[in-house]
Amino acid sequence: QVKFLLLFTISFSGETRYNKDKILQGQGVDEPLSATGFRQADAAGLFLSNVKFTHVFSSDLLRAKQTAAAILGKNRFCKDLEIKYDARLRERKYGVAEGRPLADLKAMAKDAGEQCPSFTPSGGETLDEVRERARDFFEFLCQLAVELEQKEHSKPGAPGRSSGTSGEQFVFPWTNHGSEAEPSSEGGGSFTVLDANILVVSHGAYMRNWIGYFVSDLNCTLPANLTKSQLSSVSPNTGVSHFIIKLENGNLLKPKITCVCLNQDSHL
Repeated sequence: QVKFLLLFTISFSGETRYNKDKILQGQGVDEPLSATGFRQADAAGLFLSNVKFTHVFSSDLLRAKQTAAAILGKNRFCKDLEIKYDARLRERKYGVAEGRPLADLKAMAKDAGEQCPSFTPSGGETLDEVRERARDFFEFLCQLAVELEQKEHSKPGAPGRSSGTSGEQFVFPWTNHGSEAEPSSEGGGSFTVLDANILVVSHGAYMRNWIGYFVSDLNCTLPANLTKSQLSSVSPNTGVSHFIIKLENGNLLKPKITCVCLNQDSHL
């Protein structure tokens, strides 16, 4: 039986001056990080500095790219890991509301008899369209993990993917991760090595939709102390969410997803 883990950490990009001024950026406004944003990104990098990532993906918008680079720059194990930029990780597109104050979007929604965030301004993306992008990218990640696992097992004389010497892959900055790591069948206190340990850097509204997809469509298991308001809120800048995905026998249709933490901001 093939069971493997895809560890998945997502981080919201750091602050820009538009965040501070409550102006919608979406996809059409490509602002760099502010001085505060760079400090936040460095803090997130220190927070994740002992995590050995196998892959890093980022939105191709500047604020996310700068955040991803800052996080890797602080990492002990993968400073030189290539960051792959993917347009599927971009923030929700807000159309005519981009570059305008958030209050304008709320006024547009009120005039239309709708409420934020379900309201879609002219030229913007619907929530279903954002969720479809998230679903497409997540399925891509799962396929990536399956191919990595198959490649590993196809090597002549390849050892099992469990080793007591790879403990650095389990050095996570949240205390309850150890309960999620599964002891290997070989005993000796070693742990199953993750087939993929992926960092994704994206944006607040996009990630809220992605997490909604995990919960409503894929029955993600949530931390017991998580409230409904926490689940529906947008992450703080450089907030970190952490998921463990298990695919039984490489079954892409039924991933088992556990949320270890959501919008963690203790590094700020």
